[in-house]
Amino acid sequence: MIILLIFGSQSIAQTPVGKRPNIIFIMSDDHAYQAISAYDNKLIETPNIDRIAKMGMLFTNASVTNSICAPSRATIFTGKHSHLNGKIDNHFPFDTTNVTFPQILQEAGYQTAMFGKLHFGNSPKGFDQFKILPGQGSYYNPDFITKNEGNIKVEGYVTDIITDMTLNWLEEERNPDQPFMLMYLHKAPHRSWLMAERHMEEFTNKTFPEPSTLFDDYSGRTPAAAEAEMNILKHMGWSGDNKVFPEVMDELGIAEIGVDKRRFENEVGRFNPSQKENFMASYTKVNDRFKKDYPSMTQEDKMKWKYQRYMQDYLGTIQAVDENVGRLIDYLEANDMMENTIIVYTSDQGFYLGEHGWFDKRFVYDESFKTPLLVAWPGKTKPGTRSDELVQNLDFAQTFLDAAGVSAPSDMQGESLVPLLSGQPEKWTRDAVYYHYYEYPAEHMVNRHYAIVTKEYKLIHYYFVEDQWELIVRKKDPQELTNVYNDPAYAEIKQELHVRLEKLREKYKDNTDLSQGYIDLLMNDVAQNKVFGVSPAKGEEILKRRKEN
Repeated sequence: MIILLIFGSQSIAQTPVGKRPNIIFIMSDDHAYQAISAYDNKLIETPNIDRIAKMGMLFTNASVTNSICAPSRATIFTGKHSHLNGKIDNHFPFDTTNVTFPQILQEAGYQTAMFGKLHFGNSPKGFDQFKILPGQGSYYNPDFITKNEGNIKVEGYVTDIITDMTLNWLEEERNPDQPFMLMYLHKAPHRSWLMAERHMEEFTNKTFPEPSTLFDDYSGRTPAAAEAEMNILKHMGWSGDNKVFPEVMDELGIAEIGVDKRRFENEVGRFNPSQKENFMASYTKVNDRFKKDYPSMTQEDKMKWKYQRYMQDYLGTIQAVDENVGRLIDYLEANDMMENTIIVYTSDQGFYLGEHGWFDKRFVYDESFKTPLLVAWPGKTKPGTRSDELVQNLDFAQTFLDAAGVSAPSDMQGESLVPLLSGQPEKWTRDAVYYHYYEYPAEHMVNRHYAIVTKEYKLIHYYFVEDQWELIVRKKDPQELTNVYNDPAYAEIKQELHVRLEKLREKYKDNTDLSQGYIDLLMNDVAQNKVFGVSPAKGEEILKRRKEN
Protein backbone atom coordinates (compact mmCIF):
# COMPACT_ATOMS: atom_id res chain seq x y z
CA MET A 1 0.00 0.00 0.00
CA ILE A 2 2.89 2.40 0.78
CA ILE A 3 4.22 1.81 -2.72
CA LEU A 4 0.85 2.71 -4.22
CA LEU A 5 0.76 5.96 -2.25
CA ILE A 6 4.21 6.83 -3.52
CA PHE A 7 3.13 6.18 -7.10
CA GLY A 8 0.08 8.36 -6.58
CA SER A 9 1.87 11.30 -4.93
CA GLN A 10 4.56 11.38 -7.59
CA SER A 11 2.10 11.39 -10.46
CA ILE A 12 -0.33 13.90 -8.93
CA ALA A 13 2.52 16.33 -8.48
CA GLN A 14 3.36 15.97 -12.15
CA THR A 15 -0.21 16.22 -13.44
CA PRO A 16 -2.62 18.86 -12.05
CA VAL A 17 -5.77 17.28 -10.66
CA GLY A 18 -8.04 19.34 -12.90
CA LYS A 19 -6.32 18.03 -16.00
CA ARG A 20 -6.48 14.33 -15.23
CA PRO A 21 -8.98 12.69 -17.58
CA ASN A 22 -12.01 10.72 -16.52
CA ILE A 23 -11.88 7.13 -17.78
CA ILE A 24 -14.92 5.12 -18.87
CA PHE A 25 -14.12 1.52 -19.69
CA ILE A 26 -16.95 -0.23 -21.52
CA MET A 27 -16.54 -3.96 -21.99
CA SER A 28 -18.99 -6.51 -23.34
CA ASP A 29 -18.58 -10.27 -23.05
CA ASP A 30 -17.73 -12.31 -26.16
CA HIS A 31 -18.51 -9.43 -28.53
CA ALA A 32 -16.95 -10.34 -31.88
CA TYR A 33 -15.45 -7.51 -33.90
CA GLN A 34 -17.40 -8.92 -36.87
CA ALA A 35 -20.56 -7.81 -35.05
CA ILE A 36 -19.64 -4.12 -34.87
CA SER A 37 -20.48 -2.15 -37.99
CA ALA A 38 -17.42 0.10 -37.61
CA TYR A 39 -15.48 -3.09 -38.49
CA ASP A 40 -18.00 -4.84 -40.75
CA ASN A 41 -21.70 -4.16 -41.30
CA LYS A 42 -22.68 -7.43 -43.00
CA LEU A 43 -24.35 -8.73 -39.84
CA ILE A 44 -25.56 -5.74 -37.83
CA GLU A 45 -25.51 -1.97 -37.59
CA THR A 46 -24.17 -0.62 -34.29
CA PRO A 47 -24.43 3.16 -34.72
CA ASN A 48 -23.80 4.04 -31.07
CA ILE A 49 -20.69 1.93 -30.60
CA ASP A 50 -19.55 3.32 -33.95
CA ARG A 51 -19.85 6.83 -32.50
CA ILE A 52 -16.80 6.07 -30.34
CA ALA A 53 -14.76 5.22 -33.44
CA LYS A 54 -15.97 8.38 -35.19
CA MET A 55 -14.92 10.46 -32.18
CA GLY A 56 -11.55 8.73 -31.87
CA MET A 57 -9.54 5.70 -32.95
CA LEU A 58 -10.47 2.19 -34.11
CA PHE A 59 -7.81 -0.49 -33.65
CA THR A 60 -7.80 -3.19 -36.34
CA ASN A 61 -5.13 -5.40 -34.75
CA ALA A 62 -6.18 -5.39 -31.09
CA SER A 63 -5.94 -8.80 -29.46
CA VAL A 64 -5.96 -10.70 -26.18
CA THR A 65 -3.25 -12.70 -24.45
CA ASN A 66 -5.53 -15.63 -23.49
CA SER A 67 -8.94 -15.90 -25.14
CA ILE A 68 -11.21 -16.89 -22.28
CA CYS A 69 -13.34 -14.75 -19.98
CA ALA A 70 -11.91 -14.60 -16.46
CA PRO A 71 -8.22 -14.86 -17.47
CA SER A 72 -8.71 -12.05 -19.98
CA ARG A 73 -10.24 -9.86 -17.29
CA ALA A 74 -7.43 -10.70 -14.90
CA THR A 75 -4.91 -9.59 -17.51
CA ILE A 76 -6.81 -6.33 -18.03
CA PHE A 77 -6.88 -5.58 -14.30
CA THR A 78 -3.28 -6.54 -13.51
CA GLY A 79 -1.42 -5.67 -16.70
CA LYS A 80 0.25 -9.09 -16.52
CA HIS A 81 0.11 -12.27 -18.58
CA SER A 82 -1.91 -15.16 -17.14
CA HIS A 83 1.08 -17.15 -15.95
CA LEU A 84 2.17 -14.23 -13.73
CA ASN A 85 -1.20 -13.05 -12.39
CA GLY A 86 -2.08 -16.72 -11.78
CA LYS A 87 -5.50 -16.73 -13.46
CA ILE A 88 -4.72 -19.09 -16.32
CA ASP A 89 -8.23 -20.54 -16.71
CA ASN A 90 -11.83 -20.28 -15.52
CA HIS A 91 -11.47 -23.28 -13.24
CA PHE A 92 -8.98 -22.20 -10.57
CA PRO A 93 -9.51 -18.99 -8.53
CA PHE A 94 -7.94 -15.56 -8.99
CA ASP A 95 -5.13 -14.63 -6.61
CA THR A 96 -6.57 -11.61 -4.80
CA THR A 97 -3.13 -10.46 -3.63
CA ASN A 98 -2.58 -9.12 -7.15
CA VAL A 99 -2.44 -5.32 -7.33
CA THR A 100 -4.87 -3.97 -9.94
CA PHE A 101 -4.97 -0.69 -11.80
CA PRO A 102 -8.25 0.43 -10.12
CA GLN A 103 -6.53 0.14 -6.74
CA ILE A 104 -3.68 2.32 -7.98
CA LEU A 105 -6.01 4.92 -9.48
CA GLN A 106 -8.09 5.01 -6.30
CA GLU A 107 -4.94 5.63 -4.24
CA ALA A 108 -4.00 8.38 -6.67
CA GLY A 109 -7.24 10.27 -6.04
CA TYR A 110 -9.65 8.81 -8.60
CA GLN A 111 -13.24 8.03 -7.67
CA THR A 112 -13.86 4.49 -8.89
CA ALA A 113 -17.00 2.49 -9.70
CA MET A 114 -17.93 -0.77 -11.43
CA PHE A 115 -21.29 -1.99 -12.68
CA GLY A 116 -22.03 -5.26 -14.47
CA LYS A 117 -20.06 -8.43 -15.06
CA LEU A 118 -16.68 -8.89 -13.38
CA HIS A 119 -16.64 -12.75 -13.49
CA PHE A 120 -13.95 -13.37 -10.92
CA GLY A 121 -14.13 -12.57 -7.23
CA ASN A 122 -17.12 -11.12 -5.40
CA SER A 123 -15.43 -8.22 -3.62
CA PRO A 124 -13.26 -6.30 -6.10
CA LYS A 125 -10.55 -4.13 -4.61
CA GLY A 126 -10.07 -0.50 -5.47
CA PHE A 127 -13.71 0.53 -5.95
CA ASP A 128 -15.67 3.17 -4.08
CA GLN A 129 -18.86 1.63 -5.45
CA PHE A 130 -19.72 -1.59 -7.24
CA LYS A 131 -22.73 -3.67 -8.24
CA ILE A 132 -21.67 -6.82 -10.01
CA LEU A 133 -23.29 -9.96 -11.34
CA PRO A 134 -22.41 -13.19 -9.53
CA GLY A 135 -20.43 -15.40 -11.90
CA GLN A 136 -21.92 -15.37 -15.39
CA GLY A 137 -25.04 -13.56 -14.23
CA SER A 138 -28.54 -13.81 -15.76
CA TYR A 139 -30.17 -11.98 -18.63
CA TYR A 140 -33.53 -11.55 -16.92
CA ASN A 141 -34.28 -10.31 -13.40
CA PRO A 142 -30.61 -10.68 -12.45
CA ASP A 143 -29.03 -10.91 -9.03
CA PHE A 144 -26.27 -8.48 -8.05
CA ILE A 145 -23.56 -8.43 -5.41
CA THR A 146 -23.26 -4.87 -4.16
CA LYS A 147 -20.81 -3.01 -1.99
CA ASN A 148 -23.38 -1.34 0.25
CA GLU A 149 -26.69 -3.21 -0.15
CA GLY A 150 -25.66 -6.83 0.07
CA ASN A 151 -27.13 -9.23 -2.48
CA ILE A 152 -30.07 -7.84 -4.44
CA LYS A 153 -32.34 -8.92 -7.29
CA VAL A 154 -33.43 -6.37 -9.87
CA GLU A 155 -36.44 -6.77 -12.16
CA GLY A 156 -35.81 -6.24 -15.85
CA TYR A 157 -33.31 -6.94 -18.62
CA VAL A 158 -29.67 -7.06 -17.57
CA THR A 159 -28.23 -4.75 -20.26
CA ASP A 160 -30.75 -2.04 -19.40
CA ILE A 161 -30.26 -2.51 -15.65
CA ILE A 162 -26.45 -2.23 -15.80
CA THR A 163 -26.86 1.00 -17.77
CA ASP A 164 -29.43 2.35 -15.29
CA MET A 165 -26.99 1.70 -12.45
CA THR A 166 -24.16 3.38 -14.36
CA LEU A 167 -26.18 6.49 -15.21
CA ASN A 168 -27.52 6.72 -11.68
CA TRP A 169 -23.98 6.70 -10.31
CA LEU A 170 -22.93 9.45 -12.71
CA GLU A 171 -25.96 11.52 -11.74
CA GLU A 172 -26.19 10.87 -7.99
CA GLU A 173 -22.85 9.63 -6.64
CA ARG A 174 -20.10 11.05 -8.81
CA ASN A 175 -18.00 13.67 -7.10
CA PRO A 176 -17.45 16.49 -9.62
CA ASP A 177 -14.31 17.55 -7.75
CA GLN A 178 -12.57 14.24 -8.47
CA PRO A 179 -11.59 12.54 -11.72
CA PHE A 180 -13.32 9.18 -12.01
CA MET A 181 -12.67 5.73 -13.44
CA LEU A 182 -15.91 3.97 -14.31
CA MET A 183 -16.13 0.34 -15.47
CA TYR A 184 -19.39 -0.36 -17.37
CA LEU A 185 -19.35 -4.11 -18.03
CA HIS A 186 -22.03 -5.96 -20.00
CA LYS A 187 -23.02 -9.61 -19.71
CA ALA A 188 -24.18 -9.61 -23.33
CA PRO A 189 -23.56 -11.15 -25.78
CA HIS A 190 -22.44 -14.14 -23.68
CA ARG A 191 -24.08 -17.52 -24.12
CA SER A 192 -27.06 -18.37 -23.89
CA TRP A 193 -28.02 -15.23 -25.82
CA LEU A 194 -31.37 -14.05 -24.52
CA MET A 195 -32.30 -10.78 -26.20
CA ALA A 196 -34.53 -8.07 -24.77
CA GLU A 197 -38.28 -8.54 -25.23
CA ARG A 198 -38.45 -5.50 -27.52
CA HIS A 199 -36.14 -7.17 -30.05
CA MET A 200 -37.51 -10.72 -30.10
CA GLU A 201 -40.04 -10.41 -32.88
CA GLU A 202 -37.70 -8.49 -35.18
CA PHE A 203 -34.60 -10.67 -34.77
CA THR A 204 -36.31 -14.08 -34.82
CA ASN A 205 -37.44 -13.20 -38.35
CA LYS A 206 -34.08 -12.02 -39.68
CA THR A 207 -31.78 -13.98 -42.03
CA PHE A 208 -28.02 -13.46 -41.96
CA PRO A 209 -25.25 -14.23 -44.48
CA GLU A 210 -23.26 -17.39 -43.79
CA PRO A 211 -19.47 -17.31 -43.42
CA SER A 212 -17.62 -19.04 -46.24
CA THR A 213 -15.98 -21.45 -43.77
CA LEU A 214 -19.20 -22.60 -42.08
CA PHE A 215 -18.52 -26.15 -43.34
CA ASP A 216 -14.77 -26.18 -42.67
CA ASP A 217 -13.46 -29.79 -42.46
CA TYR A 218 -10.28 -28.77 -40.53
CA SER A 219 -8.11 -30.75 -42.93
CA GLY A 220 -5.45 -28.07 -43.39
CA ARG A 221 -4.35 -27.72 -39.77
CA THR A 222 -3.16 -29.71 -36.78
CA PRO A 223 -5.52 -32.17 -35.02
CA ALA A 224 -6.38 -29.50 -32.42
CA ALA A 225 -8.90 -27.85 -34.75
CA ALA A 226 -10.74 -31.11 -35.45
CA GLU A 227 -10.71 -32.13 -31.78
CA ALA A 228 -12.36 -28.93 -30.56
CA GLU A 229 -15.95 -29.30 -29.38
CA MET A 230 -17.55 -26.06 -30.47
CA ASN A 231 -19.06 -26.95 -33.82
CA ILE A 232 -22.47 -25.32 -34.20
CA LEU A 233 -24.16 -28.48 -35.47
CA LYS A 234 -22.53 -30.99 -33.14
CA HIS A 235 -22.02 -29.07 -29.92
CA MET A 236 -24.45 -26.15 -29.75
CA GLY A 237 -27.53 -27.00 -27.70
CA TRP A 238 -30.88 -27.29 -29.44
CA SER A 239 -32.79 -26.02 -26.44
CA GLY A 240 -30.43 -24.07 -24.20
CA ASP A 241 -28.78 -22.28 -27.11
CA ASN A 242 -31.22 -22.39 -30.06
CA LYS A 243 -34.41 -22.13 -27.95
CA VAL A 244 -36.12 -25.29 -29.21
CA PHE A 245 -38.61 -26.04 -26.45
CA PRO A 246 -37.72 -29.21 -24.47
CA GLU A 247 -41.14 -30.70 -25.25
CA VAL A 248 -40.53 -30.11 -28.96
CA MET A 249 -37.20 -31.93 -28.70
CA ASP A 250 -39.01 -34.85 -27.07
CA GLU A 251 -41.74 -34.83 -29.70
CA LEU A 252 -39.21 -34.91 -32.54
CA GLY A 253 -36.86 -37.37 -30.82
CA ILE A 254 -33.91 -34.96 -30.73
CA ALA A 255 -31.11 -36.00 -28.39
CA GLU A 256 -29.95 -33.54 -25.77
CA ILE A 257 -26.49 -31.98 -26.13
CA GLY A 258 -24.78 -31.45 -22.79
CA VAL A 259 -26.94 -29.61 -20.23
CA ASP A 260 -29.23 -28.52 -23.05
CA LYS A 261 -32.67 -28.57 -21.39
CA ARG A 262 -31.39 -27.50 -17.99
CA ARG A 263 -29.75 -24.42 -19.51
CA PHE A 264 -33.04 -23.51 -21.19
CA GLU A 265 -35.15 -24.08 -18.08
CA ASN A 266 -32.79 -22.11 -15.83
CA GLU A 267 -32.96 -19.04 -18.05
CA VAL A 268 -36.65 -19.16 -18.95
CA GLY A 269 -37.45 -19.96 -15.32
CA ARG A 270 -36.32 -16.45 -14.35
CA PHE A 271 -39.00 -14.74 -16.46
CA ASN A 272 -41.87 -12.96 -14.78
CA PRO A 273 -45.33 -13.64 -16.34
CA SER A 274 -45.16 -10.69 -18.74
CA GLN A 275 -41.62 -11.52 -19.90
CA LYS A 276 -42.55 -15.15 -20.44
CA GLU A 277 -45.62 -14.17 -22.44
CA ASN A 278 -43.53 -12.02 -24.76
CA PHE A 279 -40.87 -14.72 -25.09
CA MET A 280 -43.46 -17.36 -25.93
CA ALA A 281 -45.17 -15.11 -28.46
CA SER A 282 -42.02 -14.94 -30.61
CA TYR A 283 -40.42 -18.32 -29.93
CA THR A 284 -43.58 -20.39 -30.35
CA LYS A 285 -43.53 -19.24 -33.97
CA VAL A 286 -39.88 -20.33 -34.24
CA ASN A 287 -40.75 -23.73 -32.79
CA ASP A 288 -43.83 -24.20 -34.98
CA ARG A 289 -41.78 -23.57 -38.13
CA PHE A 290 -39.06 -25.89 -36.84
CA LYS A 291 -41.49 -28.75 -36.13
CA LYS A 292 -42.76 -28.48 -39.68
CA ASP A 293 -39.31 -28.44 -41.29
CA TYR A 294 -37.24 -30.73 -39.08
CA PRO A 295 -38.38 -34.16 -40.39
CA SER A 296 -37.05 -33.38 -43.87
CA MET A 297 -33.86 -31.58 -42.84
CA THR A 298 -30.48 -32.89 -43.98
CA GLN A 299 -27.39 -32.46 -41.80
CA GLU A 300 -26.48 -29.43 -43.92
CA ASP A 301 -29.96 -27.99 -43.39
CA LYS A 302 -29.64 -28.45 -39.63
CA MET A 303 -26.29 -26.67 -39.59
CA LYS A 304 -27.74 -23.76 -41.55
CA TRP A 305 -30.81 -23.60 -39.30
CA LYS A 306 -28.75 -23.63 -36.11
CA TYR A 307 -26.46 -20.94 -37.50
CA GLN A 308 -29.41 -18.64 -38.22
CA ARG A 309 -30.89 -19.23 -34.77
CA TYR A 310 -27.49 -18.52 -33.23
CA MET A 311 -27.09 -15.27 -35.14
CA GLN A 312 -30.64 -14.10 -34.41
CA ASP A 313 -30.19 -14.43 -30.65
CA TYR A 314 -26.53 -13.39 -30.44
CA LEU A 315 -27.02 -10.28 -32.56
CA GLY A 316 -30.31 -9.52 -30.83
CA THR A 317 -28.45 -9.17 -27.53
CA ILE A 318 -25.99 -6.79 -29.20
CA GLN A 319 -28.83 -4.56 -30.35
CA ALA A 320 -29.57 -3.77 -26.69
CA VAL A 321 -25.88 -3.22 -25.92
CA ASP A 322 -25.64 -0.68 -28.72
CA GLU A 323 -28.80 1.12 -27.60
CA ASN A 324 -27.49 1.39 -24.06
CA VAL A 325 -24.04 2.57 -25.10
CA GLY A 326 -25.98 5.30 -26.88
CA ARG A 327 -27.78 6.18 -23.65
CA LEU A 328 -24.43 6.61 -21.89
CA ILE A 329 -22.89 8.75 -24.63
CA ASP A 330 -26.03 10.88 -24.81
CA TYR A 331 -25.79 11.48 -21.07
CA LEU A 332 -22.15 12.49 -21.29
CA GLU A 333 -22.85 14.88 -24.13
CA ALA A 334 -25.91 16.39 -22.43
CA ASN A 335 -23.92 17.01 -19.25
CA ASP A 336 -20.78 18.43 -20.90
CA MET A 337 -18.64 15.52 -19.77
CA MET A 338 -17.04 14.55 -23.08
CA GLU A 339 -14.23 17.06 -23.18
CA ASN A 340 -12.00 15.47 -20.54
CA THR A 341 -13.16 11.84 -20.68
CA ILE A 342 -11.51 8.81 -22.28
CA ILE A 343 -14.12 6.34 -23.54
CA VAL A 344 -13.03 2.80 -24.37
CA TYR A 345 -15.21 0.11 -25.93
CA THR A 346 -13.86 -3.42 -26.08
CA SER A 347 -14.67 -7.07 -25.36
CA ASP A 348 -12.94 -9.60 -23.14
CA GLN A 349 -12.06 -11.47 -26.35
CA GLY A 350 -13.36 -12.19 -29.82
CA PHE A 351 -15.88 -14.88 -30.76
CA TYR A 352 -16.61 -17.23 -33.65
CA LEU A 353 -19.77 -16.38 -35.54
CA GLY A 354 -19.83 -19.55 -37.62
CA GLU A 355 -16.32 -19.20 -39.01
CA HIS A 356 -14.80 -22.70 -39.17
CA GLY A 357 -18.27 -23.92 -38.20
CA TRP A 358 -17.65 -22.73 -34.66
CA PHE A 359 -19.09 -20.74 -31.81
CA ASP A 360 -17.07 -19.77 -28.69
CA LYS A 361 -13.41 -18.63 -28.70
CA ARG A 362 -10.10 -20.02 -27.16
CA PHE A 363 -7.99 -20.48 -30.30
CA VAL A 364 -5.38 -17.98 -31.45
CA TYR A 365 -7.15 -17.84 -34.84
CA ASP A 366 -8.30 -14.30 -35.57
CA GLU A 367 -12.01 -14.38 -34.72
CA SER A 368 -11.13 -15.45 -31.17
CA PHE A 369 -7.73 -13.81 -30.74
CA LYS A 370 -8.65 -10.38 -32.08
CA THR A 371 -10.96 -8.16 -30.07
CA PRO A 372 -12.78 -4.93 -30.86
CA LEU A 373 -11.11 -1.80 -29.51
CA LEU A 374 -12.48 1.70 -30.04
CA VAL A 375 -11.15 4.66 -28.06
CA ALA A 376 -12.32 8.27 -27.95
CA TRP A 377 -10.22 10.89 -26.17
CA PRO A 378 -11.39 14.38 -27.22
CA GLY A 379 -8.55 16.83 -27.59
CA LYS A 380 -5.97 14.04 -27.70
CA THR A 381 -7.10 11.53 -30.32
CA LYS A 382 -7.93 12.70 -33.81
CA PRO A 383 -11.51 11.76 -34.74
CA GLY A 384 -12.07 9.00 -37.27
CA THR A 385 -8.54 7.56 -37.12
CA ARG A 386 -7.48 3.92 -37.37
CA SER A 387 -4.45 2.01 -36.15
CA ASP A 388 -3.20 -1.39 -37.31
CA GLU A 389 -0.56 -1.64 -34.58
CA LEU A 390 -0.33 -4.84 -32.52
CA VAL A 391 -1.96 -3.83 -29.24
CA GLN A 392 -3.37 -6.13 -26.53
CA ASN A 393 -5.61 -6.17 -23.48
CA LEU A 394 -2.31 -6.44 -21.60
CA ASP A 395 -1.85 -2.74 -22.38
CA PHE A 396 -5.01 -1.30 -20.82
CA ALA A 397 -3.73 -0.97 -17.25
CA GLN A 398 -0.61 0.93 -18.22
CA THR A 399 -2.55 3.07 -20.68
CA PHE A 400 -4.99 4.24 -18.01
CA LEU A 401 -2.23 4.86 -15.48
CA ASP A 402 -0.20 6.79 -18.05
CA ALA A 403 -3.21 8.89 -19.06
CA ALA A 404 -3.82 9.69 -15.40
CA GLY A 405 -0.18 10.61 -14.81
CA VAL A 406 0.33 7.69 -12.46
CA SER A 407 3.48 5.57 -12.47
CA ALA A 408 2.87 1.90 -13.28
CA PRO A 409 4.38 -0.86 -11.12
CA SER A 410 7.52 -2.29 -12.63
CA ASP A 411 6.05 -5.79 -12.91
CA MET A 412 3.30 -4.76 -15.32
CA GLN A 413 4.05 -6.15 -18.77
CA GLY A 414 2.02 -4.04 -21.15
CA GLU A 415 2.78 -0.84 -23.02
CA SER A 416 0.85 2.41 -22.82
CA LEU A 417 -1.30 3.20 -25.85
CA VAL A 418 -1.07 6.92 -25.15
CA PRO A 419 1.50 7.55 -27.93
CA LEU A 420 -0.84 5.94 -30.49
CA LEU A 421 -3.87 7.77 -29.15
CA SER A 422 -2.07 11.11 -29.15
CA GLY A 423 -0.80 10.87 -32.73
CA GLN A 424 2.77 9.71 -32.06
CA PRO A 425 2.92 6.27 -33.71
CA GLU A 426 6.69 6.60 -34.15
CA LYS A 427 7.02 5.96 -30.41
CA TRP A 428 5.33 2.57 -30.75
CA THR A 429 7.91 -0.16 -31.37
CA ARG A 430 6.14 -3.49 -30.75
CA ASP A 431 6.29 -5.80 -33.79
CA ALA A 432 4.98 -9.05 -32.25
CA VAL A 433 2.63 -10.18 -29.50
CA TYR A 434 2.51 -13.28 -27.32
CA TYR A 435 -0.49 -15.54 -26.71
CA HIS A 436 -1.00 -18.48 -24.35
CA TYR A 437 -4.20 -20.49 -23.83
CA TYR A 438 -4.34 -23.02 -20.96
CA GLU A 439 -7.85 -24.33 -20.30
CA TYR A 440 -7.61 -27.99 -21.31
CA PRO A 441 -9.04 -30.48 -20.60
CA ALA A 442 -12.20 -28.41 -20.29
CA GLU A 443 -15.44 -27.55 -22.03
CA HIS A 444 -14.94 -27.18 -25.80
CA MET A 445 -11.69 -29.19 -25.68
CA VAL A 446 -9.25 -26.73 -27.24
CA ASN A 447 -5.72 -27.97 -26.61
CA ARG A 448 -3.27 -25.74 -24.77
CA HIS A 449 -1.13 -23.64 -27.04
CA TYR A 450 1.11 -20.60 -27.15
CA ALA A 451 2.05 -18.44 -30.13
CA ILE A 452 3.91 -15.49 -31.50
CA VAL A 453 1.80 -13.26 -33.75
CA THR A 454 3.15 -10.61 -36.11
CA LYS A 455 1.28 -8.69 -38.77
CA GLU A 456 2.41 -11.29 -41.32
CA TYR A 457 2.56 -14.63 -39.46
CA LYS A 458 1.42 -16.81 -36.58
CA LEU A 459 3.64 -19.53 -35.19
CA ILE A 460 1.60 -21.74 -32.87
CA HIS A 461 2.68 -24.58 -30.58
CA TYR A 462 0.08 -27.08 -29.26
CA TYR A 463 1.72 -28.95 -26.41
CA PHE A 464 -0.43 -30.63 -23.74
CA VAL A 465 -1.03 -33.85 -25.63
CA GLU A 466 0.35 -34.20 -29.16
CA ASP A 467 3.31 -31.89 -29.77
CA GLN A 468 2.21 -29.96 -32.87
CA TRP A 469 3.22 -26.76 -34.65
CA GLU A 470 1.36 -24.50 -37.04
CA LEU A 471 2.57 -21.66 -39.20
CA ILE A 472 -0.11 -19.38 -40.67
CA VAL A 473 0.65 -16.80 -43.36
CA ARG A 474 -1.86 -14.15 -42.32
CA LYS A 475 -2.02 -11.96 -45.43
CA LYS A 476 -2.05 -14.79 -47.97
CA ASP A 477 -4.37 -16.95 -45.87
CA PRO A 478 -6.72 -14.57 -44.01
CA GLN A 479 -9.19 -17.37 -43.26
CA GLU A 480 -6.36 -19.35 -41.63
CA LEU A 481 -7.06 -22.65 -43.34
CA THR A 482 -3.55 -23.86 -44.18
CA ASN A 483 -0.64 -24.86 -41.98
CA VAL A 484 2.61 -24.24 -43.88
CA TYR A 485 4.93 -25.25 -41.04
CA ASN A 486 6.50 -28.04 -43.10
CA ASP A 487 6.51 -26.15 -46.38
CA PRO A 488 10.17 -25.70 -47.48
CA ALA A 489 9.31 -22.29 -48.90
CA TYR A 490 8.85 -21.01 -45.33
CA ALA A 491 11.80 -22.77 -43.69
CA GLU A 492 13.80 -19.58 -43.15
CA ILE A 493 10.80 -17.65 -41.82
CA LYS A 494 9.92 -20.57 -39.53
CA GLN A 495 13.41 -20.61 -38.06
CA GLU A 496 13.33 -16.85 -37.50
CA LEU A 497 9.93 -17.05 -35.79
CA HIS A 498 11.11 -19.82 -33.49
CA VAL A 499 13.94 -17.59 -32.31
CA ARG A 500 11.61 -14.63 -31.84
CA LEU A 501 9.08 -16.76 -29.99
CA GLU A 502 11.68 -17.92 -27.49
CA LYS A 503 12.77 -14.32 -26.92
CA LEU A 504 9.17 -13.31 -26.25
CA ARG A 505 8.74 -16.19 -23.82
CA GLU A 506 11.88 -15.06 -22.03
CA LYS A 507 10.73 -11.43 -22.02
CA TYR A 508 7.37 -12.30 -20.50
CA LYS A 509 8.86 -14.94 -18.16
CA ASP A 510 6.80 -17.84 -19.45
CA ASN A 511 8.47 -21.25 -19.34
CA THR A 512 5.20 -23.24 -19.81
CA ASP A 513 6.30 -25.94 -17.38
CA LEU A 514 3.19 -27.44 -15.81
CA SER A 515 4.03 -28.88 -12.41
CA GLN A 516 2.99 -32.45 -11.75
CA GLY A 517 1.13 -31.16 -8.71
CA TYR A 518 -0.97 -28.86 -10.86
CA ILE A 519 -1.73 -31.62 -13.36
CA ASP A 520 -2.65 -34.02 -10.54
CA LEU A 521 -5.00 -31.43 -9.02
CA LEU A 522 -6.67 -30.73 -12.37
CA MET A 523 -7.10 -34.39 -13.29
CA ASN A 524 -8.41 -35.16 -9.80
CA ASP A 525 -11.08 -32.50 -10.34
CA VAL A 526 -11.89 -34.09 -13.71
CA ALA A 527 -12.21 -37.51 -12.05
CA GLN A 528 -14.68 -36.03 -9.56
CA ASN A 529 -16.78 -34.36 -12.28
CA LYS A 530 -15.73 -30.90 -11.13
CA VAL A 531 -14.57 -29.75 -14.57
CA PHE A 532 -17.59 -28.72 -16.63
CA GLY A 533 -17.83 -30.47 -19.99
CA VAL A 534 -15.21 -33.15 -19.26
CA SER A 535 -16.26 -36.62 -18.15
CA PRO A 536 -13.90 -38.76 -16.05
CA ALA A 537 -13.58 -41.16 -19.00
CA LYS A 538 -12.55 -38.33 -21.31
CA GLY A 539 -10.05 -37.14 -18.71
CA GLU A 540 -8.48 -40.58 -18.55
CA GLU A 541 -8.21 -40.70 -22.33
CA ILE A 542 -6.46 -37.31 -22.40
CA LEU A 543 -4.07 -38.28 -19.63
CA LYS A 544 -3.22 -41.47 -21.50
CA ARG A 545 -2.53 -39.53 -24.71
CA ARG A 546 -0.35 -37.11 -22.78
CA LYS A 547 1.76 -39.94 -21.33
CA GLU A 548 2.09 -41.62 -24.73
CA ASN A 549 3.31 -38.44 -26.39
